[in-house]
Amino acid sequence: MNAINTFFTELGALFAKIAALPGQAMSGDAVAWLLIALLGFVAFFLVVVIRGSKNKIGEGFPGPVHIAIGFVTNFLDTLGIGSYAQTTAMFKAGKLVKDEWIPGTLNIGHTPPTIVQAFIFIGAVVVDPTTLVLMIGAAVVGAVWGARYVARWPRRTIQLGMGIALVIGSFLFAGKALGMIKSNGDQIGVAGAMLAVAVIGNLFLGALMTIGVGLYAPCLLLIAALGMSERSAFPIMMGSCAFLMTGAAKPFVDAGSFSFKAALGLAIGGVPAALIAGLVVKSIPITALLWLVAAVVLFTGIMMLRSASEEAKTPAKP
Repeated sequence: MNAINTFFTELGALFAKIAALPGQAMSGDAVAWLLIALLGFVAFFLVVVIRGSKNKIGEGFPGPVHIAIGFVTNFLDTLGIGSYAQTTAMFKAGKLVKDEWIPGTLNIGHTPPTIVQAFIFIGAVVVDPTTLVLMIGAAVVGAVWGARYVARWPRRTIQLGMGIALVIGSFLFAGKALGMIKSNGDQIGVAGAMLAVAVIGNLFLGALMTIGVGLYAPCLLLIAALGMSERSAFPIMMGSCAFLMTGAAKPFVDAGSFSFKAALGLAIGGVPAALIAGLVVKSIPITALLWLVAAVVLFTGIMMLRSASEEAKTPAKP
């Protein structure tokens, strides 16, 4: 009962925070303006996806498996583990989504829960506004640029790209489990040359995210290298993903390179998971879970590379 009361209390506080944004923005609050801009991105995302999904409804609607995947992966995502690699592993294992549609499905389906995460963490954790805004903006530019190419890649290129990304991701998860990926810094922002490094780094990570390289672990590495606190990484990571995913969705939607059924399942399961994890659970011991994720992701990456190899051996259709 206490958990339920906590959930609704925190949810009410979240809505109150959103309702207060216009007044805070008028008083010159940069973070309030950032969140208002995110609402604009959300509106753009909804228009693009609703219009682009008209020809996809024939796939049918998500079942319990799609929704469960959305819940589990976004619950872990909100706690800082990430969601892309695990979702790809589940899609691949269950043959739920065509390989070439996985990047678009990830970007579109995980966007709503990531937006929820951004509203929970941005403003709740103190970060230098200049660092926050510039790193988020860089990630958006990188993602929009990357999505324009990835959305039209052939199946084998997608398989190769995602296979390599998953193998790299498995080592990042292992590094996090070993305590190698963490930040002992205490800064809430950077300036000068270090700010330039932060911006360029996040631009590159935004581009990589469109092929399925989750942003969280590599962004945490970047934050650690900059000497910033690990806690400050959360609004940067989640804000970057919320903005870049809304912006990167359009190329995938325009190309029809996504599964409507799977993406909708991720969203339906993911939004309540993000709320529960972000407002109630907040943190859990995850070392053993990280090792499990690392093993599953490595196996899936190898399978994806094997599929790419088999695809190369298949004669082209006349």
